[in-house]
Amino acid sequence: MKTLNVGMLGCGFMGRTHSNAYNQVGHFFDIPYKPVLKVCYGRQEDLATLEKFQKAWGYESIETDWRKILADPEIDIVDIVAPNFLHKEMVIAAAEAGKMIVCEKPMAMSYAEAQEMVAAVEKAGVANMVSFCYRRVPAISLFKQLVDEQRVGRPFHYRAIYNQDYTISQKVPAGGSSLWRLDAKVAGSGVTGDLLAHSIDAAEWINGPIKKVCAYTEIFVKERKNAETGEMVKITIDDACMFLAVFENGSIGTFESSRYARGRKNYNCMELNGENGALFFNLEEPEYLQFFRYADPDTGKKVEDHLTGWQRILVTNSEHPYMNKYWVPGTTIGYEHTFINQLADFLQSLDGSKPFHPTVQDAARVQKVCDAVIESAQKQQWIEIDP
Repeated sequence: MKTLNVGMLGCGFMGRTHSNAYNQVGHFFDIPYKPVLKVCYGRQEDLATLEKFQKAWGYESIETDWRKILADPEIDIVDIVAPNFLHKEMVIAAAEAGKMIVCEKPMAMSYAEAQEMVAAVEKAGVANMVSFCYRRVPAISLFKQLVDEQRVGRPFHYRAIYNQDYTISQKVPAGGSSLWRLDAKVAGSGVTGDLLAHSIDAAEWINGPIKKVCAYTEIFVKERKNAETGEMVKITIDDACMFLAVFENGSIGTFESSRYARGRKNYNCMELNGENGALFFNLEEPEYLQFFRYADPDTGKKVEDHLTGWQRILVTNSEHPYMNKYWVPGTTIGYEHTFINQLADFLQSLDGSKPFHPTVQDAARVQKVCDAVIESAQKQQWIEIDP
């Protein structure tokens, strides 16, 4: 088995999820490469955190200059989990260095940035992946499978909700290594890029392209203390976002996201209502997919009246997506396995036998929709989105 030397650019929460995937993927999947955690990067001012990260995950060395990692000929894959404002420079530099690229979402601060990144990656011809990990939740993969099997039929409504509550308190500061998502200069946008990017990616993967949007955003706490300087700073990222959508297939959608939804920790839901059936998923109960079966997809004939109703499918059987790689039926897997699953698919695609998604091109499309959502909220009007 060939080795794949990994350079990790970042040592925070997402660095943990990606590092765990590299350590675990070979235990569950038959893959052509053995990932080796070669080096991890963090800022000099975060050296203690970086050293702790190295020890916890087994990296051979640390580096406080990420450009040196890209210049190292031994590094095969560069995994970018640094804050959003660094993604463009890191991705372009990694592509120019001929490295395979894994990048966290949102890929860019804007669609214009994303276009530059796509151009650099395509010019270099390097394998790449953007970490929209929820595609690899077995129940969401099954959601997609049932749609493709026409068990929902003609779609009418798509609904997405992604709510959390961790920034409700006015005492939560902005900026710093842990709360940079509240700083527009570092994050780009708020819940639109952080949470709704996931919802948009899943929606277009499952239900096709979004044609136009009409959005509204809100900032509930207008000023916060800066975590590093202690000064009060103006908040310009969106705390909450709601938008209407029209899909190319004629269905209509509603999208909602907030970090002020008291009681919701990672409430990522999606529902599709169609002519022949409906599907619903909630990430806080990730082992279940709810399915309303109304008509047979082959004949169009309605099922017996006493058999209609919502079915709660426990997605743990070997015939369900990814589950034949794990435990016996009835035992569940968790959030960390979405990263393992996507890494396995990516590594297995490197021989060219099967295309991998989502790529930087897919992520640029998501960024295009996110930009349209923000523009719509600013202009308070519908925004058309080109294919």
